[in-house]
Amino acid sequence: MTTLTPKALERVHILDHPLVHHALSELRQKDTPVSRFRQRARELAKFLILEATRDLPTDPIEIETPLGTATGRTLRDYPIIIAPILRAGLAMVEPAMELLPEAEVRHIGLYRDESTLQPVSYYVKLPDRFPPQALVLVVDPMLATGGSAVATIDLFKARGVERLKFLCLIASPEGIERLGTAHPDVPLFTVSIDSHLNERGYIVPGLGDAGDRSFGTY
Repeated sequence: MTTLTPKALERVHILDHPLVHHALSELRQKDTPVSRFRQRARELAKFLILEATRDLPTDPIEIETPLGTATGRTLRDYPIIIAPILRAGLAMVEPAMELLPEAEVRHIGLYRDESTLQPVSYYVKLPDRFPPQALVLVVDPMLATGGSAVATIDLFKARGVERLKFLCLIASPEGIERLGTAHPDVPLFTVSIDSHLNERGYIVPGLGDAGDRSFGTY
């Protein structure tokens, strides 16, 4: 396994829960059918969203129940943006919107050039500026080389976003190092740090191509 520096691990949050481990094991299985793969990916994405939003600010509120008055808390009103990296990131959008129904969704279309392993942009539709208080959650099932993650975060920072988090199901040590070097202020939330990248830039042991397995396009 490629060794990560302590500095790189400072901003990495790894989910540790029996239900998470169970779902990830099924996700990795090569014979898991597409429908089951999507279901497990949604479950894991929901766990990640819950963990990544643990620090959202809230305000106290008084609520009238059928039997009296209760004190509760409500989310503070400020923009939250879900940014899936197409196409595999689409598998994580639905659970994010279930938990954050008021959030915006901003799609980022990137693909990896298989000869250079560098990201190539094919769809970016973003406003020139975002509100300074906005929180952007970038979602992609895999953090492999880290190129797409870095490029996506670059796009949002160039438009004034200061608060970003990156969420993935599986990460490689190489991708974590690259993301941490380019954007040391961006925390990473993942379910697993795998061993290494192979010569084609795929995560080992990984789970294969998350996009193909999510949408049945082999």
